[in-house]
Amino acid sequence: MMRILDFDSLSPEEFLNRDIRAEEDVSAAVDEIIRQVREGGDAALRDCTRRFDGAEITDLWVSAGEFDAARKAVDPYFMETLKEAAENIRRFHQRQRHNDFVLTDRAGMVMGQRWTPIERVGICVPRSPEAFPSTILMNAIPAQIAGVEDIVLVTPPRPDGTVSPEALVAAELAEVTDVFKIGGAHAVAALAYGTETVPRVDKIVGPGGVFVATAKRKVFGQVAIDMIAGPSEILVLADGKSNPQWVAADLLSQAEHDPLSSAVLVTDSRELAEAVQAQVEAQLETLPRRKIARRSIEENGKIIVAGSLDKAVEAVNRIAPEHLELCVDEPFILLPRIRNAGSVFLGRFTPEALGDYFAGPNHTLPTSGTARFSSPLGVDDFMKRSSFLCYDRGALCACADRIADFARREGLEGHARSAVSRRDP
Repeated sequence: MMRILDFDSLSPEEFLNRDIRAEEDVSAAVDEIIRQVREGGDAALRDCTRRFDGAEITDLWVSAGEFDAARKAVDPYFMETLKEAAENIRRFHQRQRHNDFVLTDRAGMVMGQRWTPIERVGICVPRSPEAFPSTILMNAIPAQIAGVEDIVLVTPPRPDGTVSPEALVAAELAEVTDVFKIGGAHAVAALAYGTETVPRVDKIVGPGGVFVATAKRKVFGQVAIDMIAGPSEILVLADGKSNPQWVAADLLSQAEHDPLSSAVLVTDSRELAEAVQAQVEAQLETLPRRKIARRSIEENGKIIVAGSLDKAVEAVNRIAPEHLELCVDEPFILLPRIRNAGSVFLGRFTPEALGDYFAGPNHTLPTSGTARFSSPLGVDDFMKRSSFLCYDRGALCACADRIADFARREGLEGHARSAVSRRDP
């Protein structure tokens, strides 16, 4: 049963969701997997896939024939759903594109900034029990909009060695370049270092369990990564007018992901808190993934009763949730006061599931309180910016003495000389 806690009695630590860290045995296991892949290449990937996914695979790469079969296997209704979701995601993320700029307002000086796409990106998509087509769309479409030349997707195969048709169709809609039937820490290692078949990438993005997260930590520096995304989170801020059945359903929508998922309700109404507590218990009885959801609710879930909406907002900003629902009459009044949240769902008819699949904003979001300093996945994650500058002789001579003085104050005579030497004919 979800715990009901009083805002004023909580310690600072109790506001926090949790800190997910890899245990030492996980870290050591990931080190060994990375070593095996670096030394053994494709053979090591096949061995890991047999051990961890229970699948015997000959070809790591998904062929054109497998894509052809996938198109025929996906029913027309879901195909249209995928297309509409892809268009919504594309429409939203196209607005994130940046413009280059050039400054020429001072004589003899030109400077500016330009954006260029990362050349090759690897996307990790877990399988539970199938590869998530929604995650494929959310990760690959921003990369495609950014102009990434090679978008490489890795996802664990099913026991028969195939990838779900829905995942392959989503990959095709998102203009993924290549799909490989590998997952977990060994897929991260393959993307970071390359094998005979899997190309080395410049950045790895996408969610995963503790082995994927740990592997991403370990290869960071060899490649870039998007974030260390922990288990899913939802925080529902609801007033006393909210429907407890809806609130409970929204909390369970994230609790069913993983026993480590976190579902939190913050409310100014004790009556609503008790009603939601009862509804969660009732809905758990018929939820197919009730064993997972119950562990999540009992171990990581909580209901915080605040004395006012002001205190409820304070709780939100302390927790910094991945997903935040504002189930109040005037959510846009509260929105400017929300400083820390990955994605915000406004009003009583905007469930978190809308963002997971269909609306357009990205569902790859900061977790475990990292919304205090990081952002949802977007086009920026697949681009890099460079600055440029050009001075003519007169412009440089006008400031050379100041540059030299600055350099010498930092003990760098070579810098000083490189500036002043150009004044001489």
